[in-house]
Amino acid sequence: MENEHALSALLRKRAELAGQFEHHQAKARQLLIDLDSVDATIRMFDPDIDLTEVKPKPMPPRHAAYKGEVARIVLGTIRDAKRACTTQELTMHVMAERGMNTADKRLVKTVTKRVASCLRHHRNKGLLRNAIGLGQRLAWEIAH
Repeated sequence: MENEHALSALLRKRAELAGQFEHHQAKARQLLIDLDSVDATIRMFDPDIDLTEVKPKPMPPRHAAYKGEVARIVLGTIRDAKRACTTQELTMHVMAERGMNTADKRLVKTVTKRVASCLRHHRNKGLLRNAIGLGQRLAWEIAH
């Protein structure tokens, strides 16, 4: 069979997706049970309440930080280091401070973009400047 590898990979992917689907179905079932329990408790206090008027609260973005949290960690790290720090070093420090998984490459890439944006913002405000780090890598330091 000439497509054996492709078929094998597709079957593995299908099994993975089916497992994720079952997991999320079970989670959705539990959320519905929890929602019914809260509704029943609310009705104990107000039997005539119309719960359809209660709008669902939107989920926060994945790995959202509080306003200024990334900047606080980045600037504090640079100040404490007393040397120029690379974007990658700062990213790892932000992730460690926030208890994030530093082995997740996709998450590292997302946080790196956020840290780089924070660094550019503070450079444009005159608070930070670029410097040469170890191995001729771009680094960041407090502008004096």
